[in-house]
Amino acid sequence: MITSLRRYGRGRLRGISLTVLVGMAFGLLLTLSMSLVLGLAVFANARNTFSLLNDKAILSTNALERQLRDHLDLASSAVVHLKTMLDGTPVGPSEQERLRPVLLAAMNANPAIDVLVVSDVSHREFGVYRSSSDKLWPFQRDDLPEVAQRYILPKVSATSAATWGPLITSGEVTYANVTVPIVENGTLTGYLTAAVSLEELGRTVAQLDDGPASTVFIIANGDEVIAHSDLDRLPDFEGAVARLPASVTSIGDPVLAAFDATPTLDNFKKANAAGIQVREFDVSGGPEYLSITKVIAGYGPGVWTVGQYFEASTISREIRRLVGSASVGLASIIVALGFAILLARRTARPLAEIARRAGFVGKLDFDSVQPLPRSRIRELDQVYQSFNAMVVGLKAMNIYVPRSLFSKLMRLGVHQATASEHDVTLVFTDIVGFTSLSENLSAAETAALLNAHFALLVAAVEREAGTVDKFIGDGMLAFWGAPDARADHAPAALRACLRIAEAMKAANREAERQGRPAFKVRIGLHSGRVVVGNVGALDRWNYTVVGDAVNLCERLQSLGREVAPEEETVILASDAAMSMVAVDGVSARAQAVRPGAPAPLGVPIGSHRLRGRSGSVTVWQVETSTDPASVGLFDETVEHLGRSA
Repeated sequence: MITSLRRYGRGRLRGISLTVLVGMAFGLLLTLSMSLVLGLAVFANARNTFSLLNDKAILSTNALERQLRDHLDLASSAVVHLKTMLDGTPVGPSEQERLRPVLLAAMNANPAIDVLVVSDVSHREFGVYRSSSDKLWPFQRDDLPEVAQRYILPKVSATSAATWGPLITSGEVTYANVTVPIVENGTLTGYLTAAVSLEELGRTVAQLDDGPASTVFIIANGDEVIAHSDLDRLPDFEGAVARLPASVTSIGDPVLAAFDATPTLDNFKKANAAGIQVREFDVSGGPEYLSITKVIAGYGPGVWTVGQYFEASTISREIRRLVGSASVGLASIIVALGFAILLARRTARPLAEIARRAGFVGKLDFDSVQPLPRSRIRELDQVYQSFNAMVVGLKAMNIYVPRSLFSKLMRLGVHQATASEHDVTLVFTDIVGFTSLSENLSAAETAALLNAHFALLVAAVEREAGTVDKFIGDGMLAFWGAPDARADHAPAALRACLRIAEAMKAANREAERQGRPAFKVRIGLHSGRVVVGNVGALDRWNYTVVGDAVNLCERLQSLGREVAPEEETVILASDAAMSMVAVDGVSARAQAVRPGAPAPLGVPIGSHRLRGRSGSVTVWQVETSTDPASVGLFDETVEHLGRSA
């Protein structure tokens, strides 16, 4: 009897595998641990409302401050840079013709600047202003049109830094202006002033507005409201919406009116340490509000204030929503882990073999992956067959998805396929008149021509480590800078364009020798911020780029038919892309304006209004004969040292 029990016990022990025991123990421990962590997180978040508000205050206010500084610092950087060129040179009215190209180039390179003025110490002035049609016009003080009266000359000395003057309103637009002194041998000889429209700040506060319960605002010089995201909800003035700028007392906003009389809350230590003030308002007859603001100095005679206010009830509402979501998450975790433990009993033992074969898949070595055999256990058999089907599908997908993209995502991690924002450079190509060229060709001949053409394009893109996004008819979209970030995405894309031009020239000569039609190609090149990653539906995803920059790149390509209809290959690039490119260490911009510069990479062909866009874009035509090997990333420090030498 004892012997039988011992045999039975040994049989029962042999029937329980170590993998199952470890799986069950791990599942139970993970469930308890995650439940505890989730419970503590909910409890902590419920008690740390002030911490959440601290983070919101810092993030939102810093974002608004960054937008403000980026907009205004662009003008101050421009005049400081021009000052280095004008110091030590005459700046009187007789120098207008000599300095006009410099001012025009600076205005073209800085679309945020509306007026650029040079004045001597006798206040004789000349400069360039941007008209309502976005055209640039030179002027002298004697014939200054009213539309150009957008600046005030402040008092500066020979040693003054960039100085911001008071705001000025011209027409219905408010302008900020910044002035630097022009010095010769330590003596003040003149002034350089730039005026910047503040309309962009109005659009910024509208974009940062979280909804009807939130209001974003900017106050300049202590009392001038220059941007307000909810003007339409304020009381009407003589039947119209309030016009900006307006004082905080006259605009009709009860929260801003009570701003100076309301003390800051001292229990937001993290926000206070970041220079951000939090206030609580109890508006008579209305809800309670919380405001988050930050004071900024250095842009005029007074300080600026940026911030937002919102109904205090939104904070408690977010906490309740968080608790509810956490409860659902906890239930989902428990159910999922329960099923995982049940499935682990059947799947633990053969996982090693699946993992071994999956290793070949991870290396994209599909030829080494042998099919898994059938299993008597239904669940395992389904896993095996699914794995086999996955391998077959990956082999097929590898035909349609570029191997370079496959390799990048495998190297960087699958998380890189999640849609996120990146700074990239895009290339859009198109064959001129391909429909007419293919009218007399069969479908097979048309496909053969396109395949040969696309092979040239893909070779040029992959040589510069770019990613081919898609083929659209007879065109191609490629990009650089994602999923692996790189600082030289613009030079790499431009080198690829130049290699395409070289390849097209050789291919067309061979086509003419064989009696086949030659192609003319238009190429658009643009750098900008896009969303890169998986885009699509549950059963159909594309790793692609999405954003306004893609549309602008396509418009540049289309513009080629107007700019150079007879060119074999025409490359049109945006100023955003060319600003990051240098040839032999000298920036493309410097080569385009420098007298006697050797073989410029390209020339700006003016500002163009592209289809579907409200503003204009500065467009460059790239010289296709440029050696791709000479194109590199623009390094301002290196170029400055070269000019000094």
